[in-house]
Formats: sequence, structure tokens, C-alpha cells
Amino acid sequence: MTDTVTVVRDMQEYFRAELARKYRSTAGSQEQADQALVDALFAALQRDGYVILPQLFSDEDVEAIRAELTPLFGDHLGRNNFEGFGTQRLYAVIEKTFICNPLVEHPLILALLDRVLEPNYLLSQLQAINILPGEAAQPLHHDDAFYPWPRPRPALGAATIMAIDDFTPENGATVVLPGSHLWPDRAPDDADLARAIPAVMPKGSVLLFLGTLWHGGGANISSAGRLCVTAQYCAPWCRQQENFSLSVSRERVKQCSEHIRRMLGYSIHPPFMGFVNGLHPKRLLED
Repeated sequence: MTDTVTVVRDMQEYFRAELARKYRSTAGSQEQADQALVDALFAALQRDGYVILPQLFSDEDVEAIRAELTPLFGDHLGRNNFEGFGTQRLYAVIEKTFICNPLVEHPLILALLDRVLEPNYLLSQLQAINILPGEAAQPLHHDDAFYPWPRPRPALGAATIMAIDDFTPENGATVVLPGSHLWPDRAPDDADLARAIPAVMPKGSVLLFLGTLWHGGGANISSAGRLCVTAQYCAPWCRQQENFSLSVSRERVKQCSEHIRRMLGYSIHPPFMGFVNGLHPKRLLED
């Protein structure tokens, strides 16, 4: 069969054109979530900069994730006060286990991301975090601050945090500053800090927030660890934090769903961002 010739008439059309032939974009093709629910959650996300999705995962799902992740942590602790000197972090998660993939590609989460980011958005990083007893509060920050684009502005990324343990004010629940996603270029002052609130939620729940929201891990003054999984996403033209092409082998990628493959970077953002040798990167996964 002869390939169809694509003709574009101007630069605007060129930048929107779907030039891939064998592998067309699958963005937005996940199972559809209830649109009334998505509308309500997106309104809250726009207003506050974050939203909590209560008990999105069952207790059985949570305990399976805990059992899979716990042996993978080892003895390594953070190297600075941002990572947390008393915090365990597991990187390159997909190379080690697929147990967290359902969080990355949950249909409700993707439906909200579809409202926030352009089609073909990417997974920026995925990690598991265990805040141990005695850990101090993490410095407040917003996740897309490393993209040097002046605020106020739309978010260039978004993140999820899934509670594997109940999030409480005592065990280091993530602290959020509602409305701070709309701020200009400034840091929180004492008045802002006074109205910061912990994202208290039961295990299996997910905190979803914009990359412009000021937040941070809370201090753990309890006697037990606080385990979570976090997935961060970015606009399709932003550089990912984790270099998945090096941290996740092709053999592992082949075992992932189409949505995970796309978000790892085996995708094209129109007209041609992400190509390999002039071709679609999914050709690298062909047997």
C-alpha cells in the first residue's frame, strides 16, 4: 500500500498536523470517566490548585503495593533536606515493578490531566516515598519551578500522590497552600504559612495538584513511616525529570500499556517532537 502524502498549507497547520502514519496518537483514548465528576473536580482544581480523590484504590490494591515496594527500598536515605535525610525514596520504579502503573494511568487521573495539559503529555517522574519517624518538614516548593517561565502562568505540569498509609497531620501528610497556584513570582510569607493545611486522607486516596501549587512533605512526628507513591506529569514539549529512555529498558516498556508507553516518551507530539532517526519511537519496540 502506498503511503498517503501529507500536505500542509501554513506553519500553524504544520505544528498541529498528525504526521505519523503507522503509529497515530492515542492521547485521550483511555476508558472515559464520568464527565459530571470530572467537571466538578476540575473546577475545584482550578480554584484551589489541588483536589483529593478519596479512596480511589481499594485496601487490597494498597496492601499489594506496600508488599511489593517495601523490600525494594533498602537502607538508602535522602542526600539533602529536600529529599529528606530521614526519607526513603525509590527511583526507576517501572524498571523494578509494574505495581504502580495503575496509578500512573488511572482513567479519572488522565481525564483531569487532559483538562490541564496538552495532548501527548508525558510522565515526568515516578517514585515511591517513605517518610520515616522524626523526619523534618520538607521545604515548600512548586514542582514546575525548574522550568524558567515567569509566574503567574498556566501549570506546565501536575502531580499525584497516592496514600499507601493514611495521611495525618502527625505522620507527614503533604502540606498545601490553597490558591498559591495563582501567585506571581514570590515565596510564601508568614501569613501564607499560617493558612497552610495538611492533605489529610485515608489510604488509597490520591492528592492531585498543579505544578504551580506551593506544597511540601510534612514533618513526621509519629512513631511509624508514611508511605506514598507519586507520579508527576509534564507538558509534551517539556523535558522530563526522569530520563526514562535510560532508566527503563525497552523490554520493560514492551510490557507496559499503550498509555504508559506514550507517557514514557514512546510517542510523537505534533508535528515531530520525539522522533528517532526520523521515525516514530514506537518502532523501537517492534520485534
